[in-house]
Amino acid sequence: MKNNLSSLSDLAAAFGKAPIERDKLTPASDDTLVYSTDTGRINQQKEKTVTPSDGFAKVRRETKGRKGKGVVVISGLGLDNKALKELAKKLKKTCGSGGSVVGETIEVQGDKRDVIQQVLEKAGFNVKFTGG
Repeated sequence: MKNNLSSLSDLAAAFGKAPIERDKLTPASDDTLVYSTDTGRINQQKEKTVTPSDGFAKVRRETKGRKGKGVVVISGLGLDNKALKELAKKLKKTCGSGGSVVGETIEVQGDKRDVIQQVLEKAGFNVKFTGG
């Protein structure tokens, strides 16, 4: 046995363990790389997942947190962000009001549930009213 342990593999050999060998064909992963002197700050790619639809577009009216102003919230569509924005634009134009995309839901200002139902059914969604 060596008196001088200069590396972890020497230490592992001293305790009778085989050192872990890296596969030379697969490169080391740069998952933890945050900054590189060549390119600067490196942003990690985040996977965006879309919650699948259960077959119904849920339409409900909310006033909570909006100082009494009502909005119609549409959820459960199962669309990605780009398709949600396009559908929101179409709904806002048809209703003649404002709105936005928040997370995986569409919010349209005012109480236009009947108009929204017609537009969603033309787009191929089954509509279910939830709430009061």
